[in-house]
Amino acid sequence: MKIGLIDVDGHNFPNIALMKLSAWHKSHGDSVEWWDGFAHYDRLYMSKVFTTEYSPDALEPCNADEIIKGGTGYNLTNKLPDYIEHQYPDYSLYPQFHEAYGFLTRGCPRHCKFCIVGDKEGLCSHKVADLSEFWREQLGIKLLDPNLLACCEHEDLLQQLAKSGAEVDFTQGLDIRLITADNVALLNKVKTKMLHFAWDNPDQDLTRYFQKFNGLTACKDERKKRVYVLINFGSTQEQDLYRIYTLQELGFDPYVMVFNKSDAPRQTKRLQRWCNNKFVYRSCKRFEDYKG
Repeated sequence: MKIGLIDVDGHNFPNIALMKLSAWHKSHGDSVEWWDGFAHYDRLYMSKVFTTEYSPDALEPCNADEIIKGGTGYNLTNKLPDYIEHQYPDYSLYPQFHEAYGFLTRGCPRHCKFCIVGDKEGLCSHKVADLSEFWREQLGIKLLDPNLLACCEHEDLLQQLAKSGAEVDFTQGLDIRLITADNVALLNKVKTKMLHFAWDNPDQDLTRYFQKFNGLTACKDERKKRVYVLINFGSTQEQDLYRIYTLQELGFDPYVMVFNKSDAPRQTKRLQRWCNNKFVYRSCKRFEDYKG
């Protein structure tokens, strides 16, 4: 078969589903390539992660006998079959990226209103793979798990990450509410450039959890302790600044994420610009003094 692929979101981040599909088809003797509008395909896969609001759909090509669309950008029910889901990805599709990409766990018990993970993957964080399923000695690992620490097998998975010796990026953040002395000890063994956490709900005060983390680790460098702060989703500016200033006082690096940025008020965008430009933020610690 001749297989065509379309990464609808673009090529700014590897599409894991397409990489696994490519690997499976190649292992069965099929030819696989990025879609060429002048070629004809037996089957064409179109995949996207983001909804049309953020990732406009590609025009549906008519030069294929069969077209299969998948990914959360289309719906939450279309999933890869297990025999493809557990296929080692074809990283040759994205030669510009050199890290390993994948999930060790799926699901999250938090069910935040702005997040699709609970509806798509369930409210129980569960192990779906060992590290060897998508990592083979790459120097870096981009971990995409929504809530690794909520998985009952997370300590074994952290040990796998530590033993790899690779630099691990917990891209979706770690749940600060699930920090313990044992998993912090394991996290300290994992090679990381930075740990990511999140404080998204303005109605839940997580101060004591961040204080607890500081008491369990020797890391005092705020540049290695980043916290995503969601704003423009049911919060006031006072609530936003409370979270930012509290993290600042505790030695964490707040990073503002604006929900539905296109419709956000000017002051919200200014707050993000001030906080996320670290040169400005570190020279002007109070938003009230920011003139930008």
